[in-house]
Amino acid sequence: MDLLKAMTVFVRVVESGSLTAAALACDLSPTMVGNHLQALEARLGTRLIHRTTRKQQISAFGRAYYDRCVEILGLVNDAESLALDHLATPRGRLRITAPVIFSNECLIPAIADYCRRYPEVRLDVVATDALTDLIEDGFEAAIRIGTPGNHDLVARPLQPYRLVLCASRAYFDSNGVPATPEELRFHQCLTYAYPLRSEMHAAQPEWTLSGPNGSVSVPIDGRLKIDNADALRRAVLAGMGIAMLPAILVDTDLKTNRLLEVLPSHRPPVRSINLLYLRDRQMSPKLRSFIDFVVERFGNISNSPV
Repeated sequence: MDLLKAMTVFVRVVESGSLTAAALACDLSPTMVGNHLQALEARLGTRLIHRTTRKQQISAFGRAYYDRCVEILGLVNDAESLALDHLATPRGRLRITAPVIFSNECLIPAIADYCRRYPEVRLDVVATDALTDLIEDGFEAAIRIGTPGNHDLVARPLQPYRLVLCASRAYFDSNGVPATPEELRFHQCLTYAYPLRSEMHAAQPEWTLSGPNGSVSVPIDGRLKIDNADALRRAVLAGMGIAMLPAILVDTDLKTNRLLEVLPSHRPPVRSINLLYLRDRQMSPKLRSFIDFVVERFGNISNSPV
């Protein structure tokens, strides 16, 4: 016997005054209403309603039991409403990871808008350029540069990640300006040291540029290799050499001529960047809210690079 169903039927019988009216209210046949009522009385071992062919009268125990049933069913409805509200409202802790520069220059400045929109979500953001395993490392979403290789992950493309070859005027004054990609091998080319858990860690010390005559790869060397892009930018500003840096990091420097673009007719390749998360039919509202926000703010709709 479904006890909650039987309680509901009993309450409807009392409130409607007859089995026939209760049957309409419960979308059941009068026979099924009678069966539920009989089963409930058998379970309790006492009469709830005295029935004759002409009328029904609730027993003294039935009246007390009715009051308790109304209370219990109300609590059940409250619990279901609470569950539905929990499922509908983004809340709880959300652990995500993103590359350092994207975190500093794009994601963190936008987080304030997300938090105002979803005040019950608490964010744990890990800024790292190392590859992470979403399950093993406990992340619900990751923003990564490059092509995802895990088919268990959903990849939502964001605006492409653009790189810029640049140097300071002081460096040019002391070392000259390279006129062709091949001349880069005679310059101080400062490079980024990718972490061990990165698809770029084993990359050869060379830069690939696309120009009017196609793509060219040039071996490069320099006195400085560092694992922090902002520190690398500061070294370039100090006149130590040429570096390939994210556009989102040096756009202001280029606009104010603190840095100058090197070989503007030869551009570094644009890299893809994706928002990744596990395939899950029961996606939590907090994760859905974050995915929608990131795609809305940084999505690849206009295909404009970040």
